[in-house]
Parts: sequence; structure tokens; C-alpha cells
Amino acid sequence: MENIYLPDYHGGSIVNLMSSIAHAFNAKHPYPELRALSSSEIKKSKNVILLVVDGMGYEQLVSRNLFLKHNIKSKITSVFPSTTAAGITAFMTGVPVQQHGLSAWFVFLKEIGILSKILPFNPRMGGPSFTETGYNMKDFLQAPSLMNSLRAKSYVFWNEEVVNSSYSRASAGKAKRIAYKDLNDFFNKLEKITKKKEKKYIFAYWPFLDAYAHDYGVGSKKYEQHFKKLDKKIKIFLEKIKGTNTQVIITADHGQINGTKNKMIWLKDYSKITECLTLPFAGEGRVPFCYVHPSKASEFENYVKTHLGKYCTLHKSEELIKKNFFGLGPANNKLFDRVGDYILIMKENYILRDWMENKNEQNRGHHGGVSKEEMFVPLIVFRR
Repeated sequence: MENIYLPDYHGGSIVNLMSSIAHAFNAKHPYPELRALSSSEIKKSKNVILLVVDGMGYEQLVSRNLFLKHNIKSKITSVFPSTTAAGITAFMTGVPVQQHGLSAWFVFLKEIGILSKILPFNPRMGGPSFTETGYNMKDFLQAPSLMNSLRAKSYVFWNEEVVNSSYSRASAGKAKRIAYKDLNDFFNKLEKITKKKEKKYIFAYWPFLDAYAHDYGVGSKKYEQHFKKLDKKIKIFLEKIKGTNTQVIITADHGQINGTKNKMIWLKDYSKITECLTLPFAGEGRVPFCYVHPSKASEFENYVKTHLGKYCTLHKSEELIKKNFFGLGPANNKLFDRVGDYILIMKENYILRDWMENKNEQNRGHHGGVSKEEMFVPLIVFRR
């Protein structure tokens, strides 16, 4: 494959950042620490804030004249796939998909026989939350919350729409969940809790830059306005917490690319693929997970290579697991079920769309793939 960028789980990824944070709070962690920020550096501060700006890729940040750009410490990688479900769960549990098991936005849950939207915790086709039918996210998340092992008071900031969701509760563990309404509320509450006297760890999640990229595209007017406003608010916040002995670490779960209509590949135009599948696609439009009937495996491989070779590369999921795309060490016992039989990794900015998607409801921004725009995120560190 050309221009493929993979996670550096040996010391250069968001997972290794979580190892450094875990060790700074005297917790165990199975991955090496981040080369660019050790636990000994983090330990110099009483308080630690991990501010995650969803979708703020390294490539997007360095191309803009912002305050945050001028304070980048290092470039690190996301996880695979480079998407919110895999990345945010890596921040919350400290480990990647190899251990936590939430492999993408669309996940097949073999336990209940349903293709899900895993973070909203409902069926992909729509309908009531699995919580309403008696299921708990804890039963599907394969790794515990990192906050349960940190030797400090922990807080997690979620926007008010998701703060009490099954995912938020399960992933936050014993941490106190804080709801916020908007940008001002977010930073006002973050300042207030930072100034509490106790030693603490704060995970503060801002999802709306990613949302603007999805809805309007990277570089759109609304995206640029929000990016500038967020950048300014962060600078003001850092001034307000001076003298609190706080280390503020700013990063992201992934970056973004823009999709275009001529790069949308619609599965209905390749009906032979559909005949080979036992389920609709899971995964992401940039990395579809394919569940293929065993008797159709050869036909599937040949057809994809012949008709879609221009747009993607074909991989057996088991091989990508062995090659450590999803992480290091033993795989959780659900991983093979959750990544399908084959994975398509899309080239350039191609997006694969299946028959469950509406042509009139197209995201502008996309992620999940292995381009530098999607895979690299900034590491920004301030001591206050």
C-alpha cells in the first residue's frame, strides 16, 4: 500500500500517552510510555488535564495560524481504525481496540446478533437504545475504565446530551461525570474543578470540531470559525489557571479528510459483493469490515480485487490482527467477531457506502483510514 500510516503502539501513539498518564498516577499499564512525554514529566504537576478535541488532526492544526499550532510538542498517532469509537475508548480505558473491543462506529455484536452504532448503543438501522431493552455497555466493553486504577480524584467532562449515556457511564468508571452545555460552560466548569485543592485527573472531551467537519467539511466557514473560537478559549483558560500546578495535555482521537461526490463508491453499483455478504458492512466508510459467507470467499476476493482495486486494498481481518494494526499483546475474546472476515482499506479519499445509507445524507468530513490526515494528531503540553 502507498501512503499508509499506522499506529505506533511502541511509544508514539495516544495509547502510549495513556500509559504515561497511568504511571504518573501509580497505575499499571501494559504498553510502553510515550517517548515524547514520560510519566516523570507528568508527575511534576499536581493536577493533570487531558483535553481531547475530537477530529483535531495534526495536519489540520499545522496548516492554520493558531495559538495551539505554535505550542505543539510532538506529532503522535491515533489508533486503528482512526475513528472516535476506537480512539475515545482508548483514552477512557487506556488501551486500543486489541484490548477494549469497540472496533468502529458500526460494530456487529454477536452476543445479541445485531449490527450496532456502538457509542449511541442502538441498532444501526435505528430503534430504541439497547439500554431500554435491558443491556449494559459494561457487558460489551472488554476493558475497564482507566479511571478506576488512578490514585487520584478523577473527573470526566461530557456534553449534556451524552453525559448519562450507557457508554459514558461504563467508560468513566468511578470518575465523576461533569455535564456542560456549550463552550463557555465547558471552560467555566473546567476552571472551577481545576482550582479545587485535591490532586486530580480530568478528562475533558470536546466533540464539536469533529461535528463541524462532518457536517460542513474541513476548511468550511463554520469549521474555521469554530476552530478559531476554541483556540482562543483554550488560551484564555490557560491564563486563568496559572499557579494551580496543573499540566494540560491537549490532543485528539483522529484527524479528518474531506469526501467528494466523485469519490463516493456505492455498493449498490457492485451487487456481486452484496451476494457474498452475510451482513451489511460494519466498521467505517473508510475501513469497511466485511462479513463474507465461507462458500463465497474466493468469489468475494476476486471481485473486490478486479472491480474495486482502484479504490481500496483487501485484507483478511485475521492478518491485520496478527500484524498489530489493532494493538499489541493478546486480543480480547470479542475482537475476531467485531472486525469481520475481511477489511477494506480505502485509498486516497474514497468512501465506500452501502445500501443502508441515504444518498441525501452525506457527511462532508470522514475518518477511520490510514492517511496522514486521519492518523496523526498533535501533542500539546502546558504547565500552569
